[in-house]
Amino acid sequence: MAAPRRPAHRDGMSARQAARELAVRDPLWDTIHLDPRAARVVDAPAFQRLRYIRQLGLAHLVYPGATHTRFDHALGVYHLARRALDLLARADLSAAARADAPLVPLACLLHDIGHFPFSHALEELEDLRRVGDHEEVGARFLRDPVIAAALAELGPDAGARIAALIAGRSASPLAGLVNGSIDLDKIEYLTRDAFFCGVPYAAVDVSRLLHTMVLLRDPDTGRTELGVHEKGVAALESLLYAKYQMFRNVYWHHAARAATVLYKRIVSEALRAGLVSPENLVGRTDEELLHELETAAGSGSTARSERVARWTASLRERRLPKRAAEVVAADLGMDDLSEWLSSDNPLKRRVEDAIAAELGLEDGAAFLDYPAKERMFGLDLLVGLREGGVIRVGAAGRTGLIGLPRVAEELYRSARVLRLFTYGARVRVDAAALADIATWSREEASQRTAAGRPILPVSG
Repeated sequence: MAAPRRPAHRDGMSARQAARELAVRDPLWDTIHLDPRAARVVDAPAFQRLRYIRQLGLAHLVYPGATHTRFDHALGVYHLARRALDLLARADLSAAARADAPLVPLACLLHDIGHFPFSHALEELEDLRRVGDHEEVGARFLRDPVIAAALAELGPDAGARIAALIAGRSASPLAGLVNGSIDLDKIEYLTRDAFFCGVPYAAVDVSRLLHTMVLLRDPDTGRTELGVHEKGVAALESLLYAKYQMFRNVYWHHAARAATVLYKRIVSEALRAGLVSPENLVGRTDEELLHELETAAGSGSTARSERVARWTASLRERRLPKRAAEVVAADLGMDDLSEWLSSDNPLKRRVEDAIAAELGLEDGAAFLDYPAKERMFGLDLLVGLREGGVIRVGAAGRTGLIGLPRVAEELYRSARVLRLFTYGARVRVDAAALADIATWSREEASQRTAAGRPILPVSG
């Protein structure tokens, strides 16, 4: 007599597969245990795509060890979520927090599922704003049939609630674990990025932070939200300072930014040439996108197609743009009016093209780079005091309690650098002339390019 067949799960998996747990070895957190629902999410092709998106984009061209991916980072955030919830549960969660607790690890697991190839770089392109950032695109992936089936077991609105947690729109007492001043994403990526880059800058006291997280009632609004006990403030400062150090030394390293501006220019040129559309960039892996760009450019016959093909080869071979000039934001004083330099927009491109023409470079071979990270310290957090009170600590910090945010603007301006890169011939440009660009308003920059006035003098 034949053995009875196992009943099929509603998304096509067997009952045994649906109940399967996973144990994953991780170099940071040792063993990560995935419950059956999380294991099903991880097995979804839409999630497996994250294995092929590097966490730090093109930073591996500077730090060869930085080949870790959004996949392993997502598993790490999930792991920290389960640890944090276990610790918070010891203090007896409220009914509202208990209702949301099953969603939090899944929100942490899925928070990066919408990332573009090479992570954040393409979000700086104005051409892609109508597609949305990775959190907005991620909401689409939550409707993937395999993922949606796994989430639906937590209720018909589970997907929407998870999307709200990821986007920072949730009123859940636990929302701060997913998106907030001390969210688990920051703790994980700073620790993992430093480990794989081989740098000592992210000495975050993770255990202390997790053990001092508490749910506190805001004395002004009466709402309960995630905070930290006063005894964890030193660990909180370690997180903030690690973020500053990683931006200064890794994320905004000049060669990493050179690779990033070249990559963005390649994609921008491909969009202009009609080789790809903004929607083509959604759901691709790093290598899929590079291959598609190479294939489309190789079949084209325009000068722009030729540039895309040649520059993509340069990116693969690490033949990157070179610095022609740079100036630290702290040296710009209060005359910095350059918000238009922080994203890739038509005005900035007109200024860059004018610079390229003045320097005798080919079209598109000058790059102005001035990355921004608003609210780098981003502190808005309840702190439970030893004597029993609760206070809110904002961007200015709190005298006698936490001082690092008080110098946040000074630290930010010392990490931020305005650079001019050029592709092809190496040139040197007077840094004072570059600094002058940062004093131009959007209107002045537009008037200068429209009138054909010179942008930069070449130094002798």
